[in-house]
Amino acid sequence: MTIDRINPPGLHATPGYHHVTVVSGGRTAYLAGQCPLDADGKVVGVGEFGPQVDQIVANTLAALAAIGAGPEHVVRTVIYVVTDSRAVLADVWNRFTTSALGAAFSTASTLVGVAQLGYEAQRVELDVTAALPPETA
Repeated sequence: MTIDRINPPGLHATPGYHHVTVVSGGRTAYLAGQCPLDADGKVVGVGEFGPQVDQIVANTLAALAAIGAGPEHVVRTVIYVVTDSRAVLADVWNRFTTSALGAAFSTASTLVGVAQLGYEAQRVELDVTAALPPETA
């Protein structure tokens, strides 16, 4: 399996992600939207962006590890943030990209401000697609 990340000529420069990600061969995993929930199913950092991003990073790393993958295997992300502020969007982006999950955001990524998410007081959610490494015997 190979993962090629491409910024085609003629498209705008990006703040770290790539416009196109191509996966040759292998298997793909689609993670459910990763929410800022602790092991008891409670929203952490009620209404706060930073602690919610941190919990989502921890949850996503655990989900990827369970399938033998890491941030380098992520081929697409969508970040949903309850805000209409570009500054908040940038802060959330920066917190994700400087986290232990940071390599996941070098791929095809989208950042979207939304009106609300599924849990009360939830401010952030992450959608992840990964190309899985080959299975070992």
